[in-house]
Amino acid sequence: MNTKGKSNQIVILFIMVIVVALAIFLFFTLFKSSERNAIDTVRTFYEYEKNGSFAESWEMFHPFMKEKFDKGHYLQDRAHVFMNHFEVTTFAYSLEDAEKVTNWEMEENSEVIYEAYKVPVLQEYKGKYGNFTIIQDVYATEVEGEWVILWDYRK
Repeated sequence: MNTKGKSNQIVILFIMVIVVALAIFLFFTLFKSSERNAIDTVRTFYEYEKNGSFAESWEMFHPFMKEKFDKGHYLQDRAHVFMNHFEVTTFAYSLEDAEKVTNWEMEENSEVIYEAYKVPVLQEYKGKYGNFTIIQDVYATEVEGEWVILWDYRK
């Protein structure tokens, strides 16, 4: 084979490698994994909570959660408990890795959620009564194309 044929093969191989690398990049960029979507959803929820945007965080709840308490009650309670009772001055949080769970129930004998992701959340508060941390497993699932938040009420 002559050198012109070898250089053409090298160019074609190089182009193929670039195309494959670009396809992989686009796949992972455009189609985030469910685990990533779950973590991003929980992070967004707690950013709203941290900023006191409780109306926005309430909107992120699964319909089952919205049945537990109406929006007005949630807005009053969240602000009242943490800001008024505990006089919280700062709030930070961290998230751990998401874990897929199947056939999960928010509470005993409730409708089964086929697939959800458990994301452990560490919420750190500083306030009148000192520093304290709440560790809570938060669940995220997709409902009609939207990622939503659930809390665990099982006994």
